[in-house]
Amino acid sequence: MKKTLTFSPLLFFLPWLLVANISCLKQEGSDSKTSKAQIPLRAKIETLDPANAYDAISLAVAHQALEPLYEYHYLQRPYRLVPLLAKGLPKIEGNGTRYTIHIKEKVSYHKDPAFRGQTRYVKALDFIHQIKRIALVETKSKGWFLFKDRIVGLDLFRAKAKTYKDIASIEVEGLKTLGDSTLVIQLTKPYPQLLHVLAMAFTTPVPFEAIDYYKNNLRERLIGTGPFQLVRWNPGLNLKMKKNPHYRKALYPSRGDKWAQEKGLLGDAGKPLPFLSHIEFKILKEDQTQWLNFLDGKIDFLSIPKDNFNTALTPRGELSKELAGRDIALQIVPTFTSFWVGFNMKNPILGKNFKLRKAIAHAIDVDKFVRLFTNDTGQKANSIFVPGIAGYDPKQKLPFEYDLAKAKRLMKEAGYPKGFGLPRFTYDVRGPSTLSRQQGEYIKNSLKKIGVEIEVVLNTFPGYIKKSNEGKIQIHLDGWSLDYPDAENIIQLLSSGAHPPGPNASFYHNPEVDGLIERLKLLSDGPEKFNLMKRIEKLVFEDLPWVPLFYRRNYFLHYRRLQNLRMSPLIQNYLKYLRIEETASSYKKS
Repeated sequence: MKKTLTFSPLLFFLPWLLVANISCLKQEGSDSKTSKAQIPLRAKIETLDPANAYDAISLAVAHQALEPLYEYHYLQRPYRLVPLLAKGLPKIEGNGTRYTIHIKEKVSYHKDPAFRGQTRYVKALDFIHQIKRIALVETKSKGWFLFKDRIVGLDLFRAKAKTYKDIASIEVEGLKTLGDSTLVIQLTKPYPQLLHVLAMAFTTPVPFEAIDYYKNNLRERLIGTGPFQLVRWNPGLNLKMKKNPHYRKALYPSRGDKWAQEKGLLGDAGKPLPFLSHIEFKILKEDQTQWLNFLDGKIDFLSIPKDNFNTALTPRGELSKELAGRDIALQIVPTFTSFWVGFNMKNPILGKNFKLRKAIAHAIDVDKFVRLFTNDTGQKANSIFVPGIAGYDPKQKLPFEYDLAKAKRLMKEAGYPKGFGLPRFTYDVRGPSTLSRQQGEYIKNSLKKIGVEIEVVLNTFPGYIKKSNEGKIQIHLDGWSLDYPDAENIIQLLSSGAHPPGPNASFYHNPEVDGLIERLKLLSDGPEKFNLMKRIEKLVFEDLPWVPLFYRRNYFLHYRRLQNLRMSPLIQNYLKYLRIEETASSYKKS
């Protein structure tokens, strides 16, 4: 999935970054009703360009308008990929190297000046153009690492292409079409994760007309096929969307797992999507503002802020009687999100001194960190891998623990007894919120006990990403929400091929690890892959670019009038499934 913004019991949609105000509004002079979702975001929207929308905030917006070939089934667990713009799953041949994908016909894009008043339908070539955009150096796509060395001829295209106009003129041997509705991808070697990649925003189709019209600058454009379309974006304030009046026939799922059945989430089975008519994303950074809006009934769901757990829940972790009496329900949602303290391995001191990094690892009381900043809703990390993926070992133990005496010994062995001779480091946090500042101060006070001085630097999330990409961060809080449930999606953050603008923000480089990662990418789940995961993890901890902290579990409150809500760490196009129960109590004036 993407970089996470910060944590409190977010996001990142991911929906954990979001809270929504969904209300049915009676239009004046009409008996019709308009259902509107008002969704605060914790930071600015960085971009709408599918080639670069890789942080949770941007994706939370973009996925409501953009559609890739595949999506995850909304109501089934374990997660299962199903066709979205594709007619069905791909035909895979050539020992896993040739994918033939048939695409739905007569799927129209949103109206846009680039189409000069004409209706533009999706073509197989549009997917090729988007993959070429990702490969094009001038696009500076964060998704290049997903395709590097993967598709026959794509790396050669990257070397040859100079401007966006080359997208139309330079062909790629491994990207072909058979008419307008069939896409053929030829890989250099098997890539079992490709199907997951084809469910990401990176691979949504982009017509060349739009690339040419906007000169490859799609940061402020949402040219998609999805159920909602862009109305207006006021950077720093809000972004408004409305129901796509020309959306094709798409139906609410008719099947779900046991949990979905028990929660009554199949009542709208077979009904056309979407149910909402408008969405407004608002930038709202502070937890308490969201909390007060929720209590006032102005928003319909939110992730419980850290400072409000004692109010919302009983000591046993159950919903308080007061909130239950207000027709409010609780959802506890496991996630594929983890957080760690990361080191810039290019830093001449931090990156070259293993014992210094290990001393820092022993100086952080992670149990207390989890208790203070997640109200014990987080799960202390025991691995670089996350629970819920194949190969994760719940019995795994980290090769370090909170031990100040050992940390001080390591500082002496590192050549900096009590910190003497050590410069002050910067510790960058991912957002300007009070919680981010408090977390930074906790790490600062922890490291001060062993003589390591740090300056806590607050950033906007886009500012943090920019500094990370430029290698200007020394020590930082890092996090990741998996884009798909596979070990490869987290382990690729440690590949030297994913250095910024890719997601390897630590600039970690180990040739042996790189080789093992490349082997792992070719494997399906099974003993060989799981053994490789253990070998990689052992080598990583011998280098220690990360100090794992915890895995997130999200606690959501929602008013029961909001129907069909199933929070998920992977499903980002969830708004099309939501509906307001059409009762008198559901209607509010705007």
